Amino acid sequence: MTNISSEDNITEAQTTVTTTTTTTNPEQVAQNIKDVARRIREESARMRDTVKIIRESGAIEELTDAVKEATMAARDTSIEISETARVLKERGVIRDTATAVDETARTAIETAQTVNVISKEVRDAAPETSAVIATASEKTKERTRIVAEKTREAVRETTEKAKHKLKKGQK
Repeated sequence: MTNISSEDNITEAQTTVTTTTTTTNPEQVAQNIKDVARRIREESARMRDTVKIIRESGAIEELTDAVKEATMAARDTSIEISETARVLKERGVIRDTATAVDETARTAIETAQTVNVISKEVRDAAPETSAVIATASEKTKERTRIVAEKTREAVRETTEKAKHKLKKGQK
């Protein structure tokens, strides 16, 4: 049995019929019609065999069961989500959370404004002290940066020496 698809056969039959309709030989037209009929019978038999094999293999039942299980799982998940959303709504969890977020944001803004006011009042009340504190703060930042840099360098050097000693010990 050849393995030519039905599309190839139909296209071939259409080409043959199209070709024969342009010629006026009645015997050739009749032969072409017989060829098309024979191909239809062959493809019908092949289709019957394919359907029989698929049915006997259990593939249709397996596919049907899989679709059924997937549908049931989707239904169950949808029900659970719906119930959870309803419970959250009834308990007011969403509303309470949104309210808490809103209140937190409002309080943070108020706190920032208060700190700005206090900072301005301190600068206005003790400008010399504020300047001294700012200068001391800058000096402290710079000294801390230098110490951190020296510490990093010392750690790097110590690490290098330890690695070198370990390499000598392994050789």
